[in-house]
Amino acid sequence: MRERWYFDFHRSCCLYEGALKEAIHRFKYLGEFPLLRVFGDLLYPTLQTLSQDYRVDFLVPVPLHIRRLRERGFNQALLLARELSKRTGIPYRARVLRKIKDTPFQTELKGAQRRKNIKGAFRVERREVIEGKSMVLVDDVYTTGATVNECARTLLGAGAERVAVLTLAMAI
Repeated sequence: MRERWYFDFHRSCCLYEGALKEAIHRFKYLGEFPLLRVFGDLLYPTLQTLSQDYRVDFLVPVPLHIRRLRERGFNQALLLARELSKRTGIPYRARVLRKIKDTPFQTELKGAQRRKNIKGAFRVERREVIEGKSMVLVDDVYTTGATVNECARTLLGAGAERVAVLTLAMAI
C-alpha cells in the first residue's frame, strides 16, 4: 500500500451489497427518510464498541459541496451523524468541515483518480472547535477511502488530535 492513511481506523457495520445497497440508494437519491431509523439501528452498536476504546469528542459528517447539497436537498452523512448523536449523546459538528471543491461523482472514478479528484476539496471552517479533539467522521459508504482520508488529512492539518471513520457500509 503506497497510500498514506490519515485516519486511525475505519469501521463499517455492513457490506455494500444486496438489500442494504438498495436501501442506501433509496435513502440517498429518493429521500426515503424512514430508512434512517434502520441505519441508526445498524450503526449504533458499531459506534458503541468503537467509543469504548477510542475517545470520541464529537462526530463529523462528511460534507457535500453546496451545489450537490442544493440538488439533493440533504446531506445523508449529516442525517446519519444526527441520528447517532441522538442515540448516544455524542455531539455532532455539522459546520466544522466544508467541501469547497465541486468534484465529479467519485463513483465514476478508480482509486488513483479518486485521490486526485478529492485532493484539496475540504477546508476546516472552525479550527478552534477541533484543536486537540478526537473525532469520528461519519459517511454512508466506504469505497476506496479517498474521501474520508482527505477529510482526515484536512482535520489533522487544522489541529485535530485523532480521526477515526465510521460508515454504514463498505464496498468490496
